[in-house]
Amino acid sequence: MTASPTASEAVRPTALWGVSLASLGVFLASLAFCWVNAYVVNDDLPNSCGDLRRQSFPPEVECASADGTLTGANSGWLEALFFASLVVFVLLASMVPALASVRRK
Repeated sequence: MTASPTASEAVRPTALWGVSLASLGVFLASLAFCWVNAYVVNDDLPNSCGDLRRQSFPPEVECASADGTLTGANSGWLEALFFASLVVFVLLASMVPALASVRRK
């Protein structure tokens, strides 16, 4: 037989909450980096570009040259980090309440 958890043990945050909040922090930081790259670093790009491409999620403003090169694009690792941290946050944030309901039974 196992003892039922006390009130302080039931309210205590778990490691899943910690990882979930850490991934939320990484997501918000990468969102801020993408926004700064699009609207602060490349703020004059729309004035000097003929083929301007905009993306809203994650924010990106890039200029496509005739030879196919892109100027002002977010780096690939930053976008991968952006979407990966978003997926991890959503999965863990949805798992925590489900796990808590299973533990109560």
